[in-house]
Amino acid sequence: MAACIGKLAIFSLLFMSSVFVSANAHGFARSLLPRELGLKKEKLSHLHFYFHDIVSGSKPTAVRVAEAKMTNSSTTGFGAVVMVDDPLTEGPEMSSKEVGRAQGIYALASQNDVGLLMVQNYVFSEGKYNGSTLSVLGRNAVFSGVREMPIVGGSGLFRFARGYVRAKTHTFDLKTGDACVEYNVYVFHY
Repeated sequence: MAACIGKLAIFSLLFMSSVFVSANAHGFARSLLPRELGLKKEKLSHLHFYFHDIVSGSKPTAVRVAEAKMTNSSTTGFGAVVMVDDPLTEGPEMSSKEVGRAQGIYALASQNDVGLLMVQNYVFSEGKYNGSTLSVLGRNAVFSGVREMPIVGGSGLFRFARGYVRAKTHTFDLKTGDACVEYNVYVFHY
């Protein structure tokens, strides 16, 4: 009986070791060195632009796509979801050179103050960053003087991006709801 148990234990060990070797041989996951992906030295870049959120007029760039039953009675707009395709420009004027678009959503996510959940890609269309994107996911307390939101990733020249954006309201029109926000972006990337 002991010999039978011993053979079963050896068979089990051999079977399990072959399973582990097979799992590793098929390459579900493995460690890489950055140079294997052609990544060079990591650098820190600073980008500066203006974000134009236009909710008024015949061609708005920000449109409410959903709301809760209580949204219109909420002092903070809680529950509203807005889809955006906002221009990013070099200067604060709408006529300034466009360098990209902010595409994604923001949702009014606070019942106590005007706090937005920002889920956006900044899609650049100018210079060496043309076709590259940065992804931002964070809280934007719009009535704070300066807000910080994290950069959680990117594509193109911003692969493996991480960093943060600092947003500061440049102008806000109480009558139309249109806003121009100055952005300073600090991003590590390869």
